Amino acid sequence: SCQHFIGTSYPERTAMMRAIRCHRFAALDSSGRILKDASSYAPLRSVLAIEEIPQPIIEDPSDVLIQTHYAGVQYPDALQAQGLYQHRPPLPYTPGLDVAGTVLQIGNRVSGFSVGDRVVAQAPMELGCLADAVRVNANDVYHAPDNVALSRLANIGRNYFASYHSLKVIGNVQKGDLVLVDGASGGVGMATIELGKAMGAKVIAGVSSEGKAQYPKDVGADVVLCYGRDKSTHKSFKDSFRRASTEMGHPQGADVVVDVVQGSLFEDALMSCVKPLGTICLVGFTAGQKPIRPGLVLIKEAAIVGSLWGRWARENPKGHRQNVEEMLKFMETGAIRPRADRIFSVADSIEAFELFEDNKGRGNTVIDFATGRASTRSKL
Repeated sequence: SCQHFIGTSYPERTAMMRAIRCHRFAALDSSGRILKDASSYAPLRSVLAIEEIPQPIIEDPSDVLIQTHYAGVQYPDALQAQGLYQHRPPLPYTPGLDVAGTVLQIGNRVSGFSVGDRVVAQAPMELGCLADAVRVNANDVYHAPDNVALSRLANIGRNYFASYHSLKVIGNVQKGDLVLVDGASGGVGMATIELGKAMGAKVIAGVSSEGKAQYPKDVGADVVLCYGRDKSTHKSFKDSFRRASTEMGHPQGADVVVDVVQGSLFEDALMSCVKPLGTICLVGFTAGQKPIRPGLVLIKEAAIVGSLWGRWARENPKGHRQNVEEMLKFMETGAIRPRADRIFSVADSIEAFELFEDNKGRGNTVIDFATGRASTRSKL
């Protein structure tokens, strides 16, 4: 994290670096309350800026300092800058959960990593990855597969951690199970398809419009269905799902539903799509939050579980590390072929946030910190 260095005057010898900074939350009023009218939210461009701040240094013997090659931007990063995410960092802050790069320096208690190693890492609470250099705890650092470009590994935490936690830890997905995922053209949705297929499951993907259908098809969804945005299209989706699941040998419905949409789709369709004693993993609510009627849950005998990987990872560090290494092995072997769908330069990085602000974010969006660094930076 870069938060130890907030201020205006720095020692002369302090190495400086580029970082994306958020100075206020776009959806909050001056007293910190969420604005009732979304049209009155400040544009993200007005609260984010590319600035020069001091480069972090090794402070703890378990620290690893990473030179950023690529850093991820996803929907939660935009939500966070609006102040609408579950975790609001102290202002100002440097966004970014995920970094892919090379090791610059290690603390004296760090083993298994050397300067120059290609690595991926996450900063779950501190954030700070959208900068030229990032300091993270060695427990959150992993060797990058040699045969996978770093640009394709820069959103593992945002996209794949939530998906694998839902499928493996909560859903206990087994070979041959049926998984349904909505919001399937987004980062988490596409990761869920990839991981589900790598685990041997069958996957039905749901998207809000036909124009988004190609994304889940490209990453291996068995069936892609459109649920639209109203009650009639939700019903059509529910009927199409029942036909598809029956043809796939699952007439009772999905073993696991990974829901990143919620809203009215949840009651209109998803509760009918999960099989009795099946599990719905609530990952997000991009269509807004709607009440869940307990009577429906009772009749369906469904388990509805909030899916946040962070607490489980902190309480089960060995299990979390094993899960991340399994995901990286999927990528190394080609069971999953990670992508870099959109790559932005640092100069254009605010545009990456605006994709999600405008609901145009698809797949894996990354910021390229490596290109042109030597010509524009004196030294890191």
